[in-house]
Amino acid sequence: MEKRYLIIGAGFSGTVLADQLVKNLDCSVDIWDERDHIGGNCHTSRDEKTGIMVHQYGPHIFNTDKKEIWDYVNSLGEFRPYVHRVKAMSNGKVYSLPVNLHTINQLFGKSFTPDEAKVFLETLADKSIDDPKNFEEQALRFIGKELYYAFFYGYTKKQWGCEPTELPASILKRIPVRFNYDDNYHNNIYTGIPVNGYTALMEKLVDHPLIKVSLNKKFDPSSDVSGYDHVFYTGPIDAWFNFKYGRLGYRTVTFETCYADGDFQGTTQMNFCDENVPYTRITEHKHFTNWEQHDKTIYFKEFSKETEPTDIPYYPKRLEQDKKLLMQYRADAERLEKVSFLGRLATYRYMDMHHVIGEALNFGKTWIHASKNGQKTPVFPNLEA
Repeated sequence: MEKRYLIIGAGFSGTVLADQLVKNLDCSVDIWDERDHIGGNCHTSRDEKTGIMVHQYGPHIFNTDKKEIWDYVNSLGEFRPYVHRVKAMSNGKVYSLPVNLHTINQLFGKSFTPDEAKVFLETLADKSIDDPKNFEEQALRFIGKELYYAFFYGYTKKQWGCEPTELPASILKRIPVRFNYDDNYHNNIYTGIPVNGYTALMEKLVDHPLIKVSLNKKFDPSSDVSGYDHVFYTGPIDAWFNFKYGRLGYRTVTFETCYADGDFQGTTQMNFCDENVPYTRITEHKHFTNWEQHDKTIYFKEFSKETEPTDIPYYPKRLEQDKKLLMQYRADAERLEKVSFLGRLATYRYMDMHHVIGEALNFGKTWIHASKNGQKTPVFPNLEA
């Protein structure tokens, strides 16, 4: 007998899983999404005024070291090579990020070789900090105050809405410093941008007679899902439980849309590191598709703020109180019947696109195998809390 499955959320987690289910099981899949489009925060569309392909919820660059993931996304649509080069405005001057040999030489007015730069940074590092207790101490311990205040302090304070001393050292697990002139922001083997945008990839995944997508359909804890054999939830885990223990902490972003003739800033992304500049970065989306030509341009000033109940959650804060709440919600989730949770919101983690897609593929394979063999199906992907 054909099973009926419901997936909440039409981002990469939901659409990849739906495709796996209908191809491997005798089933039909309904997908609900509260927005008026599929694609989640990866949604792309053509701007009506300029014709430029815009990443509506902020820039997304696909990058991975896993050939199987790269081959998978390329099976959904054409990708073209793209190198993400981020510039940073600090104290009225423009530098390259991540911090590299050019950045160091420019900031200090030097012409160091790689080895000389390593020795120089050692002299700047605060050796009095043996065990960094917070973000600021972590940075000062390894790169010193000059680089920290030029590129990290103001940006971090705007991004997270608090002093860096209030953030755990784990956020800055390693200091991204390169002792060469490589300014490619990503180290991954495979990096690219889909020619027709990310939404087109997900449209292909749900283009199946056994998959039905319902937009502008919001799930809430009172929604009747009794007609489904299993529910796969990719929304915020605290929302499933109606925030009974409290809300998990997120930062969100808002955008100011601007237009100009020609080329506004000459690069896709410019970070603004000074605390007195209210926005964190400006992204100019015509530079994602350098194979296209556009006379006009569209760019976005990005502002970071605390997430309100009506905001779209972006970055999980994962402070200690958040982790305690998460464990309570996860314990309740494990006791549910016929419900599974996956994706960045349902697992309360920061995840890049290749992580989301890889996890959805692996989870789908595991869930399908368990279902076919009459075994207990997993509630969560294989993850750490």
